[in-house]
Amino acid sequence: MTAPVFESVRLDDVLLRPDPIDPAWILEGDPVARSGLWSQSRDTTTSFWVWDCTAGRFNWYFDADETVYVIEGEVIITSEGQEPRSLRVGHAALFYAGTRSEWHVPKYVRKHAILRPHITKPVLLALKMSRKLSRKPTGYLPRSSF
Repeated sequence: MTAPVFESVRLDDVLLRPDPIDPAWILEGDPVARSGLWSQSRDTTTSFWVWDCTAGRFNWYFDADETVYVIEGEVIITSEGQEPRSLRVGHAALFYAGTRSEWHVPKYVRKHAILRPHITKPVLLALKMSRKLSRKPTGYLPRSSF
């Protein structure tokens, strides 16, 4: 049996389970968050989630690079050195690993999130070299073929 070429899901069908926000991060209100994992890359480094949250204001710390796409509702993001930014339905954003931002959810927000751990420069260089070495050269004939 061959491995599937792709996976698909209707994001509204992803089962969400309680995923409480760290109480020390909450600045205002009583936000209730839930999340659901719907897939993971074969090498297990990248995961794909649906996350939602009710009204509140809280800090969020990013352990991994996180790309978000807002499916429903709105969140106002504030981070040091930048003007507050509203993310609404159809907006996407990338948050870098090791950063923090303040999230203000006026009523409700639901997002699709892709999480990928930060790769350090030495590991990235090794990965690039490994990929380069594993590629089969094209148009190359070994000397024994002449």
